Amino acid sequence: MPDSSRQDTSPPGRDQLDAWVEACAKADRSAFAALFEFYAPRVKGYLKRLATDDATAEELAQEVMLTVWRKAGQFDSRQASASTWIFRIARNRRIDMARKAARPDLDQDEPLLQPVAEELPDTAAHARDREGRVREALKLLPEDQVRLLKLAFFEGLSHSEIAEHEGVPLGTVKSRIRLAFDKLRGQLDPGDI
Repeated sequence: MPDSSRQDTSPPGRDQLDAWVEACAKADRSAFAALFEFYAPRVKGYLKRLATDDATAEELAQEVMLTVWRKAGQFDSRQASASTWIFRIARNRRIDMARKAARPDLDQDEPLLQPVAEELPDTAAHARDREGRVREALKLLPEDQVRLLKLAFFEGLSHSEIAEHEGVPLGTVKSRIRLAFDKLRGQLDPGDI
């Protein structure tokens, strides 16, 4: 427990600092006041040395000391001194602040963050009809042309990747796909392709 009538100007020793943190765990406000008086300016100075502006260092020092008050019960003097524990909290707060600053703020109007608009019933019905017509037209194509179309449009392979996959020349792949499209154009409306 701190002695407020202390006239000694020498800094408190490790045992005293550890005892103040342990007293904070028991909600001893006078111990916290002594701890705050000793550490707040030192934590602020430490944060300023880490390239933090004065106002931010002041705010972070306040947060650090509040964390010390709230989490004093987690302090273990066998693991580290009060100084090590408090400055580790300060360092972690500074890192958290830097990470938060590095993350861009999300734009609420970003199109990718907007919910997908519901498809109108008539649009959905038209899409289903078109899909059915395309499926029927695909049944009229030779299997080798259908296989190439599936590789190109459903699996996203390039013509050269398809040629390698199928073990056929690139020109053969291109001509079979072109023939398939020509046959589909003859079977479907222009809006279906």
